[in-house]
Amino acid sequence: MNKPLRHIAVFCGLLVLALLIRANWVQYAQSEPLAKHEKNRRVAIERYGQPRGNIIVGDEPITGSKLVDGQDYKYKRTFKNGAMYAPITGYASQAFESSGLEKLNDELLSGTDDRLFLKNTLNMLTGEKQRGGDVVTTIDPDAQKAAFEGLGKLKGGVAAIDPATGRILALASTPSYDPSAFAGMSDKDAEAWKNLQADKNKPMLNRALKETYPPGSTFKVLTAAAAIEAGKVSDINASTSTPEPWNLPKTRTELPNLNKSGICKNASLKVAMQVSCNTVFGKLAYETGKDKMQEITEKFGFNNGEVDTPIRAGKSLYPADKMDDPQTALSGIGQGSVTASPLQIAMIASGIANDGKLMKPHLIDKLRSPDLDTIAQTEPSQMSQPISESTAEKVREAMEWTAKEGSGKPALIDGITVGAKTGTAQHGVDNKLPPYAWFISYGKNSEGKSVAVAVFVDPGQDIPREDIAGGLLGGPIAKKVMEAVLKK
Repeated sequence: MNKPLRHIAVFCGLLVLALLIRANWVQYAQSEPLAKHEKNRRVAIERYGQPRGNIIVGDEPITGSKLVDGQDYKYKRTFKNGAMYAPITGYASQAFESSGLEKLNDELLSGTDDRLFLKNTLNMLTGEKQRGGDVVTTIDPDAQKAAFEGLGKLKGGVAAIDPATGRILALASTPSYDPSAFAGMSDKDAEAWKNLQADKNKPMLNRALKETYPPGSTFKVLTAAAAIEAGKVSDINASTSTPEPWNLPKTRTELPNLNKSGICKNASLKVAMQVSCNTVFGKLAYETGKDKMQEITEKFGFNNGEVDTPIRAGKSLYPADKMDDPQTALSGIGQGSVTASPLQIAMIASGIANDGKLMKPHLIDKLRSPDLDTIAQTEPSQMSQPISESTAEKVREAMEWTAKEGSGKPALIDGITVGAKTGTAQHGVDNKLPPYAWFISYGKNSEGKSVAVAVFVDPGQDIPREDIAGGLLGGPIAKKVMEAVLKK
């Protein structure tokens, strides 16, 4: 063979070798990523090629699968009480992908999870059709219904947690949407999706879990805990030596109190909680200092972008690094740069109700195979210990006094120990927009069972400003949710 032909032969051999290497790389090293790639249409065909497993609430499925004729996708997803459970299930659409628990547990629900390998292999031998596994949630159907129906036509969110275990008992968001409306591939499904995207009320937002807002006076509960933990308050019935008016530090700006009776002057922490004295909590936050405030808030879950339920919660913020002394004081009343989701506010109540111990909030009780065998179980786990047991006891005393003698009265329940705090949060430049309304509470029955609840309402322009109050709007909702859990 002459030299030019030899060079061509070597070059061709290298090309063939490169092709073989590339083919093996794609076949083996990249097989799994390509098989699961969102643009791989075969994945979607397999996802809807058989009935999906179900999402379970209170031993009953809240999802299903419907046979569709004449399409590559044999089945489409159906949802029972879809709007009520949308913040939990998310959606599973043949045309628009998926979200929520539907997305996070897609392999289990579609039956392709590796943990179902043995079951699927046996099905191949027996001829039985492949089926997906189930996701069993921690949601209490009565609490969820109370939260959703309590919100009604209001725009807002509700979160409820079992303080002892971290089980999420309710996650409601309004306005909501029915995931069944766009689960298929028809023009009607496409129109439903388009309308939802264009809706100015944004019904697909998860206001209970994903969205964050200024928490207003509900944050005073955390300020009280931080001040007690830092040793700035030892006796909640003693005077805080707070003048009225009290100027924000290093400024001539007075921090106003809504209550003009003079009761906030030198008020004790217990009375300050009862009548929601801005001056007392602003001064306490300043005296506690932004570093200690940040330490306590972070132990409660703020600044943590990885609170997975397993649906990842919105990141609640206490940005101490951006605060000066006046802003630190404002943070003590839940204004300034502080933001929180309803779940985060419920976590505060949960930790206080549970003797200062915060359990990790979780939405899934267990995962199970098509034959109902448990393949994964969520065990309650402690997230942190933000405050001591004695501090939690003092904050509970103040919250229970607020429920009995203050703005928390709308949540009182006969035979149930209730602690509560209301809140309104300024909204818009110079507070030109209607304020947000908040309510934080916990309830405990005679058997020791407890529940922590947070209610958020964005009244918009539909409610007169003078009628916007956390107790008026959020208190009755929190009461219904606590009753649903504690009075069974």
